[in-house]
Order: sequence, then C-alpha cells, then structure tokens
Amino acid sequence: MLVSILHRATGSGLATVGTILFVWWLAAAAAGEEAYATFLSWFTGDWAPLGYILGVGLTWAFFQHMANGVRHLFMDLGANFELKGNRASAVATLAFAGLATAAFWAYIVLGR
Repeated sequence: MLVSILHRATGSGLATVGTILFVWWLAAAAAGEEAYATFLSWFTGDWAPLGYILGVGLTWAFFQHMANGVRHLFMDLGANFELKGNRASAVATLAFAGLATAAFWAYIVLGR
C-alpha cells in the first residue's frame, strides 16, 4: 500500500513542483540576466542548500515513480500477483529509488 500511495504522491509532486520550477526558469530566462542569476543562486549561490534539497527530492521522486511504474507494467501483464513476489517488488522499488538517487547525486557532486 505504501508504494501505491508514493506512486500517486510522487506523480503529483513531480507535476506540480516540476512545472513551477520550469515556469520559473523560463520566466527568469525571459526577464534578463539579473532574474536568471537570481534563479541560479537557488542552486549555486547562497540558497544552494535549499536547491540541493529540492533537487535531491525531485530526483528521488522521479526514480520512485519510474520504478513503481515499471512494477505496475509487469503487474498489468499478469505477473507478480503472489503476495511474496509483490512485496519483494515493492521493497525493490524503494531500494532502487534510494540507490539511483545516491548514485546520480554522487556523479553530479563528486565530478564526472
């Protein structure tokens, strides 16, 4: 049940927060250098810790939503209806999201 709730919450969060950030980025780019510098300061300047929290949260939400979507795809094909396998795949989506987020941000922060 947890992964079902997380799937809905991450989908809504990605749509809402992602749209707000995208529109803010477009508006800042259209408004000029000063507005764009203010936008970037949330991710590289004084407000960077908040930007990193937002970025890590969105990344985790993306990977969780994606993994659970793949899980549901297999369930739609008729697989994984046994309780043991269903629980294992639910735990696997949570583990995958955590590990993929950590790997992604290690690559971003520690260098390419």
